[in-house]
Amino acid sequence: MNEDWVYNYFNYFTEIEEHFQRVRGTSLFLLSPLDWSLIESWKNAEVPLAAVLRGIDSAFEQWRGRKKKTQMVNSLAFCAQAVLTEAQIMAGTVQRPERQETAPPFPLDDLRAYLAGNAELVRAAGGDFAEIADGMDRVLSGVEESYKDLEELERHLTVLEEKMVAAARNRQSEEQLLEARRQLDLQLRPYRSKMSAAQLGMLEKQYLERNLLEKAGLPRLSLFYMR
Repeated sequence: MNEDWVYNYFNYFTEIEEHFQRVRGTSLFLLSPLDWSLIESWKNAEVPLAAVLRGIDSAFEQWRGRKKKTQMVNSLAFCAQAVLTEAQIMAGTVQRPERQETAPPFPLDDLRAYLAGNAELVRAAGGDFAEIADGMDRVLSGVEESYKDLEELERHLTVLEEKMVAAARNRQSEEQLLEARRQLDLQLRPYRSKMSAAQLGMLEKQYLERNLLEKAGLPRLSLFYMR
């Protein structure tokens, strides 16, 4: 994991959301499930935060330069190609900064409450999710030690979330899976030509997983979702 990624690790979602709203000029604009899935795909691909913010700026500069604007920019997907371009530029020019010690981005009590709340929600789902809830309890019991290494904690939570997604998928009917795919295709249709196959594949995966957990009433376990 590169250093720029570490520095911005826990602000990634909020920084992008606020920057997009600011550049768009509408602070009350709410990101869609597709937008959140796209941010998550950038996070998982370790696209530097600076590349995303510059890509958003670049996309809006091009949009504002058009003589004829047929519609407002209503999705982060509009910026996807510009973000990819900025990431490629940075990959060839940015040097790795010297590692610095940084304070944890949130209090221990907030982390403890977040883990406990998620464990309760997972356990309430019953069935196969009981084992995952037990895993959350084990994480919670060692939270003081985990607080010293949040990257390792994030890895542990990612493993538990992957198991939770698999269990939730096993509960869905074929029709439910098809409907989620229909909704994804509907939302992606205007942006498919602006993304690479790799981008689309990752975005589809993140969107479907997010939709799956929301429908099941299950939480995201990653520390990125602490607010």
